[in-house]
Amino acid sequence: MQPGQQISTAVLTVPNLVSMVRLALVPVFAVLIVVGEDVWALAVLAVSGFSDWLDGVLARRLRQVSRLGELLDPAADRLFILVTLVGLAWRDIVPVWLLVVIVARDVVLACLMPVLARHGYGPLPVSFVGKAGTFALLYAFPLLLLAEAPGALGDVAHVVGWAFSWWGVGLYWVAGLQYVRQTRALVSAPEGAGDDGGAAA
Repeated sequence: MQPGQQISTAVLTVPNLVSMVRLALVPVFAVLIVVGEDVWALAVLAVSGFSDWLDGVLARRLRQVSRLGELLDPAADRLFILVTLVGLAWRDIVPVWLLVVIVARDVVLACLMPVLARHGYGPLPVSFVGKAGTFALLYAFPLLLLAEAPGALGDVAHVVGWAFSWWGVGLYWVAGLQYVRQTRALVSAPEGAGDDGGAAA
């Protein structure tokens, strides 16, 4: 969000519609990955990644930053990451431990929500590190799926995909620890409570 830009309560905004489309693509991707339609699954992942960038750009340029959008965007990201990881683990493309490590971080963040709510705070705003980790993971998954292709293309995709995965996991957890520290600072403040808006990614 740009400095001084107001957060609206509007629901039907262009960025929100983009986020809703991304949410609607989640079950589509799940079916495609289960039935082995890798080309179409890659296409859906590419569209999802592009839409993740697009809704943020549109929200800023159209001045349509909304409370719903700040919740929808990270929710769509997390859901896509979860479903993609489950699908890739089910296909034995990624190990189960990768799924566990990423889900564990989101469980930690979920545990912060009632603590914040008891002190009158809403979800924490998205951090740059958290968004960077999310982007890295969203780039990693199409590459790991592409790594199933034979030959040099698959070999290169495997190396680059795992590089993005390691960076994504590292940044994801660094952001998670930042959110824990922010929560501790907020709840230990002598007084004052408010809604920070947004949602940690």
